[in-house]
Amino acid sequence: MDYAIIKVPAAPVRRKARHQGEMTNQLLFGDTVKVLKKKGDKWLKVRNLSDGYEGWVTRTHVAEVPEKEAKAGSVAPFVTGELINTITINQVPVHIPIGATLPAWDGARGKINGLVYQFDGKAVKRYGATPDASLIKSTVAPWLNAPYMWGGKTIFGVDCSGFVQLNFKMMGVDLSRDAWQQAQEGKIVDKIKDAVCGDLAFFDDHDEIVHVGLLLSNDTIMHASGKVRIDQIDKKGIINTDTGKRTHSLRVIKRSW
Repeated sequence: MDYAIIKVPAAPVRRKARHQGEMTNQLLFGDTVKVLKKKGDKWLKVRNLSDGYEGWVTRTHVAEVPEKEAKAGSVAPFVTGELINTITINQVPVHIPIGATLPAWDGARGKINGLVYQFDGKAVKRYGATPDASLIKSTVAPWLNAPYMWGGKTIFGVDCSGFVQLNFKMMGVDLSRDAWQQAQEGKIVDKIKDAVCGDLAFFDDHDEIVHVGLLLSNDTIMHASGKVRIDQIDKKGIINTDTGKRTHSLRVIKRSW
């Protein structure tokens, strides 16, 4: 097996090839990967074709696909648009999360290595619309109060960089997975007064980027910290709206779209 596609709603990606290992990411239905290494008959080390992120997944969560299909899937134009979406495979429903890729979807049906699935729910076309304040706010709004979960990328648990990456994916902008990687992308916004809705703010601890959030304006930020929440921000960092205490130290603001 050289290439594969995720066939379950959300597959945990682990740092080590064991179920007790740290979950560093999730791959969603329709994500395609290159297989780098195998361990026994249960584990595969994979690289996500869309962002290059690596980790271990179980074989039961993937299906083998040809290289051409895998690479086409990594830039598929349609993703699911509701918090929970239902596709049908062999008349069996599968419930997949928002932002999941719809491989080879024609508006009603799609294929995964010859296996036909049906989907007639809300789909979002990733390409063709430039993100603006209205689109950004409507895209991120459903995530408010989603619980924080390290490595998560679904409404049932998401981390700070997963929240940013998935929402930008839905708007046709492909970002790296981790906050420190995202901080290396885009153009610097010199002053917070010049920031606009959709800019990304990065925060550090001892000179290491440890957190990212999405600005809704030059003084409010939406980010995953305990839960997905909206807080105040100034040139020094985030101020928790509930407690009035400063929680994160601002390092840099980037415009990635």
